[in-house]
Amino acid sequence: MILSFVFMIVGIIGSVIPVLPGPLSSWLGLFIFSNISNVQVESKILIFCLIIGLIIFVLDYIIPIYTSKKFGASKFGIIGASIGTLIGLFLPPFGIIIGALIGAIAGELFLNKNFEKSIKAAVGVFLGLIVSGFTKALISIVFLVIYINLFLNNSFMNSDISNISWFFIVFISIKYFLTCNNIISLYHLH
Repeated sequence: MILSFVFMIVGIIGSVIPVLPGPLSSWLGLFIFSNISNVQVESKILIFCLIIGLIIFVLDYIIPIYTSKKFGASKFGIIGASIGTLIGLFLPPFGIIIGALIGAIAGELFLNKNFEKSIKAAVGVFLGLIVSGFTKALISIVFLVIYINLFLNNSFMNSDISNISWFFIVFISIKYFLTCNNIISLYHLH
């Protein structure tokens, strides 16, 4: 049981540290918890959470590239941001963000020597990292709420509130993705 909770916490930490897979670590915590002999968890919960975790895992790579491209970043800017993010891992607490920004600027300057375009591309990288991080954190926290609910009730799907909970999880997830996309689109227009 302790191991499952550790994976839940690692999932939340992994939402802000790129090396750790956030929601997938949280799902692993749910999976380990479901295999405890006296715990009953319906497979629908595990399958649904795994699908969401895998979608977020893929989106974690797509969102920063999408926002970077939307703001005019080139391949050099994206590679620079990736290298900066890796270097930033060793400079907590804000090294990841600062590293990504400096890396994106350096990559764009290497390609076209245009500082203004480099700053614009760095803003796209920054927004992509923020949106991706918040998305992972939101899903990992939702998984933690499911975990706590399962721990306290051990009958999440059998309770009267389960349908409302699932509706809430799906609605909030969809609403969040749409809101992030609208923010990116509005900022890009200015």
